[in-house]
Amino acid sequence: MPHVTDELVRQAYGALGTGNKDEIRKYWAENMVWQVPGQNLLSGWYHNLDEFLSFMGNVGQLSGGSFKMDTITVLLNDEYSADITRNRGTRAEHADKLLDIEVVHVLRWRDGKVIAGRGAIFGNGSNEYDHFWSRAPAKEAR
Repeated sequence: MPHVTDELVRQAYGALGTGNKDEIRKYWAENMVWQVPGQNLLSGWYHNLDEFLSFMGNVGQLSGGSFKMDTITVLLNDEYSADITRNRGTRAEHADKLLDIEVVHVLRWRDGKVIAGRGAIFGNGSNEYDHFWSRAPAKEAR
């Protein structure tokens, strides 16, 4: 079994950014599962690579391509990685609806590919995340 490394994790996320399915398949298993936290239109389980990529496409579309995930650090062992990221974006057609939260993604690996993943958001970030992806208007200034 290939050893999970910081470089492998970063390459897997980099492959997603290319949009090239052949490149993505090098790091993400066809039968992978992914859980999105929260109570919003994107929350729930995605049960294969195509569903996961559809989710990623929805993130891009709903954010007008502004969604950005900056890696803060990556933690590793032989089977799992946990990356802490700062996720930011603006909702498409709602420039006053902003997201700026820290997230932990836990990835399970087998044979050099992600077979399962899930995100975790802490504190008030959960509310901000749900509101950002909801159909509700931006919160009024106080």
